[in-house]
Amino acid sequence: MGVVEKFLEYVKFDTQSADGSITTPSTEKQRDLAKALLVQLEKMGAEEVVYDEEHCYLYASVPASAGCENRPVVGFIAHMDTSPAVTGKDVKARIVKNYDGGDILLNPEKQIVMKVSDFPELAVYKGKSLIVTDGTTLLGADDKAGVAEIMEMAEYFLSHPEIPHGKIRIGFTPDEEVGAGADFFDVKLFGADYAYTVDGDKLGSLEYENFNAAGAKVTVYGRSVHPGAAKNKMVNAILLAQEFHSMFPAAENPMYTCGYEGFYHLEAIAGDVERTEMEYIIRDHNREKFEKKKEYFLQTAAFLNGKYGEGTFEVELKDSYYNMREVIEQHMHLVEDAVEAMKELGIEPDVAPIRGGTDGAKLSFMGLPCPNLCTGGGNFHGRFEYACAEDMEMTVQLLVRIAQKCARPV
Repeated sequence: MGVVEKFLEYVKFDTQSADGSITTPSTEKQRDLAKALLVQLEKMGAEEVVYDEEHCYLYASVPASAGCENRPVVGFIAHMDTSPAVTGKDVKARIVKNYDGGDILLNPEKQIVMKVSDFPELAVYKGKSLIVTDGTTLLGADDKAGVAEIMEMAEYFLSHPEIPHGKIRIGFTPDEEVGAGADFFDVKLFGADYAYTVDGDKLGSLEYENFNAAGAKVTVYGRSVHPGAAKNKMVNAILLAQEFHSMFPAAENPMYTCGYEGFYHLEAIAGDVERTEMEYIIRDHNREKFEKKKEYFLQTAAFLNGKYGEGTFEVELKDSYYNMREVIEQHMHLVEDAVEAMKELGIEPDVAPIRGGTDGAKLSFMGLPCPNLCTGGGNFHGRFEYACAEDMEMTVQLLVRIAQKCARPV
């Protein structure tokens, strides 16, 4: 069973995580895939297979080849859950072989079409095989493509013990999509000197920079009075919330930013005249700019409290994760090895910052330097998600090549 067959098997598992859950994993159904992977790892001969039943983390080892036992230990990590944004139940995946470069009719009955005009990057896959859905669910390439690629890499080394490589550690996590993938990851048990998350998109993507991130909840308290007698009495929390949001620079909105540009993002707003709540995320790659954004956020609330009365605006602000570049810069051989491996395989490296975060961001600050590698997928978190079969196969070769480079004498 190759990487594509593994992937098609894994996407049948509904592993959607859930925002707001107070349990780990956030959904019990994630355990189904973890247990299936546990059985497969044991059957293929992996060692030190450990399933953290309480938190749904899975760890395993590929032992070092003879003579490489004292080389650095490298890890490869992927997450088992899929995004809460779109259902992952009853995924009906199919392979579009020898893709002609045009629009793809995903669902004739519902007339759901993946259009090149909407996704012009599809043109680069002409002549390849694309794995798509029927347009009613996401596919799960984020990150079951990474899971399948790591499993295929592990099986390759276990079947070819003569190929030089150091000890390889494997880790599969729950709840990455809800920001909790690294919360209970046992770095000490994992025991790797460094690792890569396999959670990127197009072939060749390599990321070692991500946003510094914070989340904020703003509660606005108003006063409801009959509108017929409201003059100089009513305080409309909805309008005050609008005033608060209007004080942020219009250009610092995710709709108008790219690259290294940070933003304030209003994710949700709900309420009435008496009370309105807003939920924000604050992002910037630069730590100094990030801190200034948070400071301005708090200053805005303080200014409006001065205008409307203390306690009108309440802010809860909490950091989520930081830019892993601060850590990876001390271990740039990880990036250099990956770039070198890509070039050797004829893959064009695309080193760019993540406009988001990965498990690797938190893991890097937990003592496990962890850049992010490609998977060969795209359009994540939606019904137009896809994976390229040939690029997944090439990603497996990339993991193999990186693992071999880690076996070189230090």
